[in-house]
Amino acid sequence: MVTAYIALGGNVGDVRSAFASGLRMLQEHGIAVVRISSIHQTEALVLPGSPPGPDFLNAVAEVQTDLSALELLDILLLIEQKHGRVRDKRWAPRTLDLDILLYGDEVINHPRLTIPHPAMHERLFVLIPLRELVPDYFFDPHSD
Repeated sequence: MVTAYIALGGNVGDVRSAFASGLRMLQEHGIAVVRISSIHQTEALVLPGSPPGPDFLNAVAEVQTDLSALELLDILLLIEQKHGRVRDKRWAPRTLDLDILLYGDEVINHPRLTIPHPAMHERLFVLIPLRELVPDYFFDPHSD
């Protein structure tokens, strides 16, 4: 059994319901949802020349699974698709976004998946809820 952390995000429709539905679907695939962080609201990134989108809701779920990281990724993509997610533009508004942040203590560099998530350290909307669940994961070199 592997403990993994999955980022949840969305800014289209009833995002809280999409989170709940997505978590239920994980459980239907035999993935145990252990804990979920609080939900945080953040402004959407705006690409030059694009109108601002609605704010995002973000959270992180701790899950346990016997699936490989790629099998877990395939289930996340299926759940996104069942919630109407279309991957046509980067940073586009979305109904449900599910990203694997950490998969045990593995480092994975596969054409379809990089673990730890390569942009995780740049995204406070991921780091803040992740820290709620795994405060010891983070090292602050400036602390005593």
